[in-house]
Amino acid sequence: MAIHTEEAGVRSGHTSVSNLGEESADAVGKPVSAPPSEGKDGDAKPARADGTETLEGHRHSVNKFAETVQAAQFVAPPDRGLRDIGEASFGTPPSRQETVHGPDDRIQISNTNVYPWRVHCSLLITAADNSTWIGTAWFIGPHTLMTAGHVVHIKNSGVPGRDGWVKRIQVMPGRNGASLPYGSVTSSNFRSVTGWTNSGDENYDYGAIILPTDLGNTTGWLGFGVYSDADLVASTGNISGYPGDKPSGTQWYDSRKIASVNSRKVYYDIDTAGGQSGSAVYRIVNGARYAVAIHAYGGATTNSGTRIVQAVYNNMAAWKA
Repeated sequence: MAIHTEEAGVRSGHTSVSNLGEESADAVGKPVSAPPSEGKDGDAKPARADGTETLEGHRHSVNKFAETVQAAQFVAPPDRGLRDIGEASFGTPPSRQETVHGPDDRIQISNTNVYPWRVHCSLLITAADNSTWIGTAWFIGPHTLMTAGHVVHIKNSGVPGRDGWVKRIQVMPGRNGASLPYGSVTSSNFRSVTGWTNSGDENYDYGAIILPTDLGNTTGWLGFGVYSDADLVASTGNISGYPGDKPSGTQWYDSRKIASVNSRKVYYDIDTAGGQSGSAVYRIVNGARYAVAIHAYGGATTNSGTRIVQAVYNNMAAWKA
């Protein structure tokens, strides 16, 4: 498999990596020179003034599993009991897995067929050794979804035949339990960067899934941008995804102010759990939604995601194109 530079933009076969790891330091922590990539929102509901989503009618207690799932043309495959893809690379919890801190503040989303919820996708991942796992991804364009690097490429599993690019991923936009309002698409076409695929460095833990269809034109997508340290720590972070500790294939949302940032990571006390690896960490600006990080890790007091700095933005823009 050929490895290309960021500038080349040429892929070889079904998977490719960008030679990310030597970008100049002056790209970090500064606003992008061009406007952020815009989302496509269709019938988006207005966000709240505090930078969080409007959630009328959704349940907010821990014991909230009685949501009615509407009949749909498509039915999801059974995945109860499948493990978070993060465990393939990092082992079983609590080793770097996503975490609920204190009371569980996550809210179940029931109207997953509307924007922005339909942008977030449940993933059924088949690794090289045919083991199956769950994860989350989100649309950034008609045929491109962002996710964590460890979703598309497994590192250091210790299991013979498991490491490397996964075989395929079934993508289910806006899934709500057994209901698939937009069906599903299976892809074997992935992207990541050498900082992850070669080194397993969590600072470079991001990747993409390229679909063989333009399903994103139906679901819409999130924008994304590069923001300064000051912008980020003044922002409210939003995360929605498919945690494995909740009923199979249900989508859950939480939000909270960004806690801190460094040159490659964004930290937040937003509740998540295994299965949400690859979720978007996004902010709302003037009613528009812009991703600022890719959720990937847990911690004792904060969870964290790979920050969208200039080099990450450039790869995302290339993968979107």
